[in-house]
Amino acid sequence: MTAPDAALQPSFFRSRKGGAALAALVVLAGAAWWLLRPAPAAREGVNPWAGPVPVRTVDVRRETLVLRVSAIGSVTPLNLVTVRPRVDGPLDKVFFEEGQAVKAGQPLALIDPSVYRVRLAQAEGQQAQNAALLANAENDLVLYERLHSQDSIARQQVDKQKALVLQLRGTRQADQAAVDNAKLQLAWTRIDAPIAGRAGLRKVDAGNLVSATDTTGLVTIAQTRPITVTFSLPEANIAAVRAAAAGDKPLGVQAWDREERTRLAEGRLATFDNQLDTATGTLKLKARFENGDDALFPNQYVKVRLTLGERPDAVTIPGDAVQYGESGPFAYVVKDGKAQLRKLSLGITQDDRIEVLKGVAHGEAVVLEGLDRLKDGREILVVPPAKPASGA
Repeated sequence: MTAPDAALQPSFFRSRKGGAALAALVVLAGAAWWLLRPAPAAREGVNPWAGPVPVRTVDVRRETLVLRVSAIGSVTPLNLVTVRPRVDGPLDKVFFEEGQAVKAGQPLALIDPSVYRVRLAQAEGQQAQNAALLANAENDLVLYERLHSQDSIARQQVDKQKALVLQLRGTRQADQAAVDNAKLQLAWTRIDAPIAGRAGLRKVDAGNLVSATDTTGLVTIAQTRPITVTFSLPEANIAAVRAAAAGDKPLGVQAWDREERTRLAEGRLATFDNQLDTATGTLKLKARFENGDDALFPNQYVKVRLTLGERPDAVTIPGDAVQYGESGPFAYVVKDGKAQLRKLSLGITQDDRIEVLKGVAHGEAVVLEGLDRLKDGREILVVPPAKPASGA
């Protein structure tokens, strides 16, 4: 058998490659037709997106809503005192520990009293000397008056002795004031706590010379039981706050942590400022907390919730069920298996619940999930809520 002609061999292979390419094109065309072919429902003129929309619903309910306003606040001590010396001298002793809870009148420090004891002794000595002079002058006055009654001495001498007695009596009062002042200066060498509270860090150590003109002081004492929180509210809320504060009961205030996850304390509104801050358009208010557990600390940053009142028997729905359009808020209500659009008139908000003043009624069901494909009159399929998984 002879080998095929060399000139015909390339043409033979080219014809095989062309057939393979043609077969591949046919396969691709068939796959494209299969993927892009219309669905059976579409071929029959039915739109698959026009079927019932699966949704989850929640019932409209009645409950008591609490009307609150929120603000950012700062914890402030009820009283904050810088303890300063009243007299000069070396600081002899310190009786308190830093951070210690102290009582009013408790000794905190002692200034060397030696100099002030000497001054008191000098004042008492001068007082005793002048007291003796006064006693002698009073005795002479009695004698001069008896002699004058016997016409033994002139009236002028008697009057002169009376003036001396009055002068010495004035000296006696001045001496008593000097003694009292020396006693006071001596008493001030012991520095007592002016209020009850918690002592801060010590600013002066024992052995240092202190003066009554020192501005830094020895220590600060902050009264934290009770304690206050200062916060500001915008001008738009002032009328409601004043109206609520005019009632018989004090307004409740809650203090929460920075992330509003933990409630730190509950107290009451104490007072508010007498004028608005024109720079910010806000009014400062102050709330008072007993703080028995020291949950609030001076200069701590807190979130404040001021309770203005309650709205009993309010019709409420979740906030996620409320939609907002050009004509205002609305929600979809389930009616005869269809979604019915209802325009809403809203009231106060508490957490994730919103009061509905008009638009829905107690006992109706509003759509909570599946809202993106809904429109008025669209058929819906209510899907029951998912059950929590059992087990660990």
